[in-house]
Amino acid sequence: MEKELIKKIKNKKLKIGILGLGYVGLPLAELFLKKNFSVIGFDISSKKIKNFKKGIFEIEDIDSDFLYEKIKENKFILTNDYLKLRYADAIFICVPTPVTKERVPDLSYVINASETVRKVLRKGHVIILKSTTFPETTEDIVLKILEGKKLKVGRDFYLGYVPERVNPGDKKFTIEKIPVVLSGVTEKCKKIIKEIYKEIVSYVHTVSSPKVAEMTKLYENIFRNVNIALANQMALLCDKMGINFWEVIEAAKTKPFGFMAFYPGPGVGGHCIPVDPYYLSFKAKEYDIEIDFITLAAKVNDEMPYYVVDRVFHILIKEKIFPMDAKILVMGVSFKKDISDIRNSPAIKIIKLLKQKVKKIEYIDPFVPEIEDLKMKSLKYKKEILKNFDLILLLTDHSAFPYEEIMKNSKIIFDTRGVFKKKNKKIYRLGGGEIDF
Repeated sequence: MEKELIKKIKNKKLKIGILGLGYVGLPLAELFLKKNFSVIGFDISSKKIKNFKKGIFEIEDIDSDFLYEKIKENKFILTNDYLKLRYADAIFICVPTPVTKERVPDLSYVINASETVRKVLRKGHVIILKSTTFPETTEDIVLKILEGKKLKVGRDFYLGYVPERVNPGDKKFTIEKIPVVLSGVTEKCKKIIKEIYKEIVSYVHTVSSPKVAEMTKLYENIFRNVNIALANQMALLCDKMGINFWEVIEAAKTKPFGFMAFYPGPGVGGHCIPVDPYYLSFKAKEYDIEIDFITLAAKVNDEMPYYVVDRVFHILIKEKIFPMDAKILVMGVSFKKDISDIRNSPAIKIIKLLKQKVKKIEYIDPFVPEIEDLKMKSLKYKKEILKNFDLILLLTDHSAFPYEEIMKNSKIIFDTRGVFKKKNKKIYRLGGGEIDF
């Protein structure tokens, strides 16, 4: 069975199944298709499947025309029927792993996906979990569900973990060029999963167990979260001390060793960075460990939207504008520049906090035409509309925004991304040191 699978992999005859066609699953499907594999894509959203079949894709970093051609060629089969996953040789689980309102990991999507796979599991299947999660999920949760069918891992089927490393909007490090970390429940599992990935990416790094791979993913993202939190706390201190923290960062960057630049902002967003600390802290409690340093960093970043709102009110009052009479225009609502992803975006929280406390709030984002939850639609950018607002709140620094024009035509700007470098009495910056009350 093992030799037959490897032969299929080498000959591009291995049929790929992807469960969950979101920000991870869809780019992965595209990559396999570009490497001449056939793909069966399953998603519970019938609306999503219908749109895909029409060639409507709402995710950056994919070639929509290419995917649509593959759909028409029947190389990319799209379905809401999980039974069709039976015809796949390898099934990738690419489902969300959010946290609850109480910051407790919600593994219901992984559990449901595993139970779906269990229903179609057969001898020779390769199952790969890609969802970000805490260590031991693959072996303690997914494996136990799959082995309930009385098939033996490493003999009858193969299971492993391969963390996703998608960086939305990154044109340099595309999914194909990013090194892959992987492991399997057994050595045979690891070997077969490695053979699959060798066909689609440039470099594969194997580790001893799935829990090492799971921890690797968390460590990568928590590293970023902690350093952003440090930058945010420094920015808050510099605001009070009258020091321009952006200038401090530029100076520190001249050191050729031992320093990596991280920048303050209105908060952190996306699926992983704001969530992963809570996955690790939840698991750490099983081992009687409190990872205070990590959870404190997450708390610092979670509180940044509230700080931004407080600064908005202070700026309005300083400029003699009563907040309840204020009209605010938000520039950018996605969680990072030049993408449309608003998952956990701090901009959404900031808008919610301001909406009931100011007279009017609108937004402009060329990547996000609508925010359904807030029942808001993006305004179309025209320099003339800037003067209709008392304050321009820059939350996402999209490359498409004409910053010089915005500066010239706005009354007041609160820049949370350090875009406006030169000192100007109409510009306030997060970490700019302009607080004087």
